[in-house]
Amino acid sequence: MRIDLDRRRFLSTAAATIAGLELTMFGATKSLLYGMETAVDTGLSSLRNATTWLNSPPLTADGLRGKVVLVDFCTYTCINWLRTLPYLRAWDAKYREHGLVVIGAHTPEFDFEHDLDNVRRAVTAMRVDYPIAVDNDYAIWKGFANQYWPALYLIDTKGAIRFTHFGEGAYEESERMIQKMLGEAGAPPGGFTRELVTVAAAGIEAPADWENLRSQENYLGAGRTEGFVSNRSAARLGLNEWTLVGDWEQSQRAVALNKPNGRIVYRFHARDVNLVMGPAARGAAVRFRVRIDGQPARGGSDVDEQGQGTVSEQRVYQLIRQPRPISDRLCEIEFLDAGVEAFCFTFG
Repeated sequence: MRIDLDRRRFLSTAAATIAGLELTMFGATKSLLYGMETAVDTGLSSLRNATTWLNSPPLTADGLRGKVVLVDFCTYTCINWLRTLPYLRAWDAKYREHGLVVIGAHTPEFDFEHDLDNVRRAVTAMRVDYPIAVDNDYAIWKGFANQYWPALYLIDTKGAIRFTHFGEGAYEESERMIQKMLGEAGAPPGGFTRELVTVAAAGIEAPADWENLRSQENYLGAGRTEGFVSNRSAARLGLNEWTLVGDWEQSQRAVALNKPNGRIVYRFHARDVNLVMGPAARGAAVRFRVRIDGQPARGGSDVDEQGQGTVSEQRVYQLIRQPRPISDRLCEIEFLDAGVEAFCFTFG
């Protein structure tokens, strides 16, 4: 069977009602890799097939009976999921003692996201304290017939899925449903305030500037990229076109730099520029510098005032955050050392 690795971003709102479930999509990342096969264990029963658990002993459908459960599908480099994380942390902090169990199902996209050391490091760095079911074999993903990062499923005390939201947004709607289901489960009146949580998202977790977003997620590997042009000067690049300068190797999944001082040049239209990348060799460090229209890029959480940074982990790096007005700009990332692999641009 052919495996289609395409992912699609949804930058407009859509809503539908199917079999009594409320479904919405906004800022989601879709995968056609898995999710259409029939699973032996469905819903919460699929938790028994987790690769391992972080922050918790293994949780089971029987053990969760009587609880309101929020299952959130994530993968740690997904920008759409990262921008929902402040709400997940806040809901866990507010409602855990009242019967809500938040479970992150970490279903990887890139090969390096299967690495448990990488996942553990990311969970710690992102201050995630709720249970994480590592889903390296996509067993939980298939059990929910899921297709999106992020995807939120609210499950009642009897194990029935009552509410589903795909992608970013719908935070008020989701929290109201949490409150409703906790009330139905017997949470005492007045046990928690009905006031919705407030979050102060910063850095890469801050909401996108949707009004000015004209560049979409783009892979750099030859199998899925868009807008790649070779042998073209930076000045001739059109919007959402990109090129490589230097000694690069482009595989199906990524681009890899063989010699120092290689550059990735990308013309974009967005407030933020993020890049999923990492050193090809564990423990290595690759220095880089970022320019925007020829000037040092500032504002990204992974660069200093001179637009310089270091790639030392396989993760998403925020390279640019610029103030309004937003217009078509030219981003150049120069790597001063060889040995970097770059996988995917995202924007915000």
